[in-house]
Amino acid sequence: MQLVCPSCLTRNRVPDARLRDDPLCGQCGAKLLPDHPIEVDDASLERHLAGSEMPLLVDCWAAWCGPCRSMAPQFEAAARQLPDVRFAKLDTEAAQRSAAAYGIRSIPTLLLFRDGKEIARRSGALPAQEIVSWVRSQVPRAAA
Repeated sequence: MQLVCPSCLTRNRVPDARLRDDPLCGQCGAKLLPDHPIEVDDASLERHLAGSEMPLLVDCWAAWCGPCRSMAPQFEAAARQLPDVRFAKLDTEAAQRSAAAYGIRSIPTLLLFRDGKEIARRSGALPAQEIVSWVRSQVPRAAA
């Protein structure tokens, strides 16, 4: 499986059988699959979408948004429950190009990508278990 390093954005190839072994980036040595959401911006979001084969769940949020702040710990808890999905946070104030390109009209909005294409979206603050259930319904492999 191809994965983009969340630290240096280098593309890495990791055998599927080694995904649960805490793989490290061959370039910088950072964890390729941290158990918490990664921060993305306009450029790094596109790099992750183009270079990773793992499903990507993006939380579109803003610092001034109360529901976004209340959902943040729920999003982190869901990330720990779904190791087969990469979780990312996109600050829509800082990444206005991506927010416009994906038609973000309200926040928080979750965007689910597979093979670089959006396959589902959901708006509104959600508890962790609802995030997990929704992702599993969209990405059957994440059910494990």
